[in-house]
Amino acid sequence: MRGVLRLGASGIALLFALGVAASPFVPTDDEQVLERLPGGNRPQFRQLKALRSSAALAPNDIARATILAAAYIRASRLEGDPRFNSYAQAALTPWWNDPEAPIPVLMLRATILQSRHEFDAALADLDKVLRRDPRNPQALLTRATVLTVRGKYAPARDDCSGLHDIVPAIYAAACIAAIDSVTGGAAAAHENLQRTLNEGAHIDSGGRAWAETLLGEIAHRRGDPAAERHFRAALNAGERDLYLLGAYSDWLLDQGRGEEVISLLQNESRVDPLLLRLALAQRSMKRPEASASIDALGARFDASHARADTVHQRENARFELFLRDDAQSALTLALANWKVQREPADLRVLAEAAVASGDAGALGVVRQWMADTGFEYAAVSTVLRQHGVAK
Repeated sequence: MRGVLRLGASGIALLFALGVAASPFVPTDDEQVLERLPGGNRPQFRQLKALRSSAALAPNDIARATILAAAYIRASRLEGDPRFNSYAQAALTPWWNDPEAPIPVLMLRATILQSRHEFDAALADLDKVLRRDPRNPQALLTRATVLTVRGKYAPARDDCSGLHDIVPAIYAAACIAAIDSVTGGAAAAHENLQRTLNEGAHIDSGGRAWAETLLGEIAHRRGDPAAERHFRAALNAGERDLYLLGAYSDWLLDQGRGEEVISLLQNESRVDPLLLRLALAQRSMKRPEASASIDALGARFDASHARADTVHQRENARFELFLRDDAQSALTLALANWKVQREPADLRVLAEAAVASGDAGALGVVRQWMADTGFEYAAVSTVLRQHGVAK
């Protein structure tokens, strides 16, 4: 997911954020350092500390609570650490289970829920917001994004259309382009979004980064080398963006440029999806550290299974297929993931696992989706064609 949602950390993982094994680790020394949290002295974390102290003085003050929760969600997005989302939920405790919570709480709750892939619950909260405030831009954009992830393109398009005249043009254009690019109109989506970007006189850094990232993804799927230009522009446009790092790394991996992935991600191994890309690059380059990265990923996925966390099933499927060479396990995960979300990367790993395992039923799912939607992805078509499966 992209826009306001894409980089929300997934699920609550207080004890397993670093991928420890399923059985608990008990330290033997009171002085032993269990973990060093990221950037504790950075301005962002000093601000969080101040907001926590303020909220603690008035735990039922909704204004203080929502400001704190929003700051935690932003920290989760920037750090890729799901614990911050759990802290955000804790900040909203007085209103968390209230079905008629105020709009600011509903919006924050929906954002946290979607980060755990609890999409139906998130949509229910967004529906409530839009019944009260039909032109709420954040709710429209968030709901459009969730619906697009679920493959429900018609209602998502309606929400994108509702953004015109109430948000900067780049956001409405990107919202529509995200849908057009996966429903048979990739070339036009790229052209229209690029035109909006070129014509925008005062585009904020967030809108520019989103647009350039989406342009890069569309170009990647079309096999257009312009993808790199877009990804690099996105990297220069805004703040640290974990989703962008993953998308650019996927393009680099497809180009056989594993060394550049290693350079890009060598300090990002805390984040599971980025550690996956790093491990794929290390293996492709026959780097000795690949073994340690694969072991670490395996422990993290084992821990996620132990706590019944299914958020990273797509990454888990790629791990099983390309790093453990277990096509059947990969297919099981890819099919389960496909039931929850239907983004281009979800279809690609499903196609790759289906071909590797020779599963005709799963291949049929891929072919039918491409036929029904007009979806264009050169890499998926190549995988099917190379294995004698017509698009």
